[in-house]
Amino acid sequence: MSFIDRTARSFLLAELVSGMALTLKYMFKPKVTINYPYEKGPLSPRFRGEHALRRYPNGEERCIACKLCEAICPAQAITIEVEPRNDGSRRTTRYDIDMTKCIYCGFCEEACPVDAIVEGPNFEFATENREELFYDKDKLLANGERWEAELAARLEADAPYR
Repeated sequence: MSFIDRTARSFLLAELVSGMALTLKYMFKPKVTINYPYEKGPLSPRFRGEHALRRYPNGEERCIACKLCEAICPAQAITIEVEPRNDGSRRTTRYDIDMTKCIYCGFCEEACPVDAIVEGPNFEFATENREELFYDKDKLLANGERWEAELAARLEADAPYR
């Protein structure tokens, strides 16, 4: 670029004019911002939020107490205690997740052979104190019942990639 050309561009403020033209162009387009607490943007099927334990359609817990999620958790946030049943199968008596330790890596969800533990669509679970972030089996099952339709749809949408 020649000296005269550069001087003419700086004298005529070409960059400023092109920036103002871009601003004017977007001024009349529809707004892309959302009113967050009342409107929420779309979530990916692979989003990893608050944990949940799922049940089968007949109401029985899916967790077969294989302890793979506890073994694979890099933060060691999951604690499971197992008890054998009368029919010879094993079920959990205690399933705790310390959400203050959890790094939301999704390994527990990937390791589970029956899709019992999943990370749900909820990302708004701030609490007043740390004790509320220690999830026991009852709270995890309640989360699963609350979001079962969304969880099933998310797992179905993500199934071709698993």
